[in-house]
Amino acid sequence: MTEEFLTDDEQLEHVKRLSAEYGPWIAGAVLIATVGVFGWRYYQSHLEARALAAAQQFSSMTDALQHDDRTKTRQIAGRLIEDYPDSPYADQAKLILARLYVDDGQGALAIPSLSDVMDHSKDTQLRHIARLRLARVLIDQGKPDDAIKTLADEPGAFAASYHEVRGDAYYAKQALPQALIEYKAALAAGTGSGDADAALLALKIADLGATAAAAAPPIASAAPPAAAPNKAKP
Repeated sequence: MTEEFLTDDEQLEHVKRLSAEYGPWIAGAVLIATVGVFGWRYYQSHLEARALAAAQQFSSMTDALQHDDRTKTRQIAGRLIEDYPDSPYADQAKLILARLYVDDGQGALAIPSLSDVMDHSKDTQLRHIARLRLARVLIDQGKPDDAIKTLADEPGAFAASYHEVRGDAYYAKQALPQALIEYKAALAAGTGSGDADAALLALKIADLGATAAAAAPPIASAAPPAAAPNKAKP
């Protein structure tokens, strides 16, 4: 018998029976949904609070760096990396620490931070920046071949910078023809993009051209033909 043909009393009993049978399940579903909503809001609030705290630490770190307080900069950067390892600010802190090591003449100590950002950062641009800086450090460490291997990936919008640093690596190897090719490619890739110092590249290209010319053996000039001896008149 369907509900539409039940009497009022029968419908009331039917509702009571359904409530008794499914009421706990419905109440549980409502409770779970309510807890889920509040839990999600709490989680989002927690994430926002962590993001704000990380941003404040990053601001303090950059302020210390601007005031050339290297000790404080390193301390804040270390805390930022430890407390918020998944934050984009942590990647920035690693790049700053690497920069400080390089400035202090301790390039080898910069390699782990740069490698970590290059391999694990979620930010594509930061990965490229770390890769370029690592390649420069490797060149300074006397490892130009490793620098060239580091820049083997697709450069994307950083093509001009990749070509220039590869040119520096080839120059360090005294592979001047390859260096010249890379510098010219960097100049072409950077035209109108702002991704290359055109004046500096022009100087590098000119220097390589002069170097190649100076290294080339002199071309011997052809000796003029000997004049035919005059025959004595009889």
